[in-house]
Amino acid sequence: MGNLLAGKIALVTGASRGIGRALAQRLAAEGATIVVSARSLDASGQYEGTLKETVALIEQQGGTAYPLVADLEREEELDGIVARAIELAGGVDILIHSGGKANYAPSVDMPQQMYDQTIGHYLRSPFKLIQQVVPEMRRRGAGWIVVLGSVTALPPQRPYDEWATYGGSSVYSAIKAAVHRMTQGLAAELLPDNIAVNTLAPSTAIRTPGASDLIPEEYPSERIEYIAETGLALCHLPATERTGLTAYSLHYPLYHGIPVHTLDGLTRIEDPVIPPYAHPDIVASGEGN
Repeated sequence: MGNLLAGKIALVTGASRGIGRALAQRLAAEGATIVVSARSLDASGQYEGTLKETVALIEQQGGTAYPLVADLEREEELDGIVARAIELAGGVDILIHSGGKANYAPSVDMPQQMYDQTIGHYLRSPFKLIQQVVPEMRRRGAGWIVVLGSVTALPPQRPYDEWATYGGSSVYSAIKAAVHRMTQGLAAELLPDNIAVNTLAPSTAIRTPGASDLIPEEYPSERIEYIAETGLALCHLPATERTGLTAYSLHYPLYHGIPVHTLDGLTRIEDPVIPPYAHPDIVASGEGN
């Protein structure tokens, strides 16, 4: 166990699997107490991974985690999640919003319900979570907010490839672009409160239980440890030193010389390599996009 986050309490949504689980494990390995949230405790439904398993993984590596069952599509559960996290763990210093299910469809054919759901998952939920958590962070004198973004927030490259033409990601991508801009604005608004606000995004593709069906089998993907380490880097320095960034999982640690470790923090792995198919407009320092 490291001690970079000793004494800190983190609330991580979407923590039953994938990126949310990886982030929860990596922060726990640095001493943070983690409140892990998802919509069910031990029913995996369509995908592999449960909240109960995430708690067990954190405890096996010597950490402390509390499960918090909440369906963020239910208004009353979304509105009460931060208060419940405070009741469980005694406070919240770090909020990471990783929850959400990507729905892709051609814009002109997208059902209204899918459109509304996508906005709810990726823009409305973090907005409401941030409104709830900021008073607690102000009370504690500091805070760190991380919202998951996406490289699809960047414009599609020309000439348009098959994914841009037929992938159906335009609405999802537009909402992620709004997330990037929202966090940049919130970083300015909350700097006087010593609350850092940053966006975290994969540089390419990460093969997780919820995303694998959207990634062609032959398409290369990156190790999840890179985004977990990048997320950790956004959760400990004062806001005056690190806020308003859009940090991409391969580019950011490589640019800043941040060593990447396994999720339990015990072993350093190889440094990231930027593949030739990565989006050319990514700003490696995080100060853009």
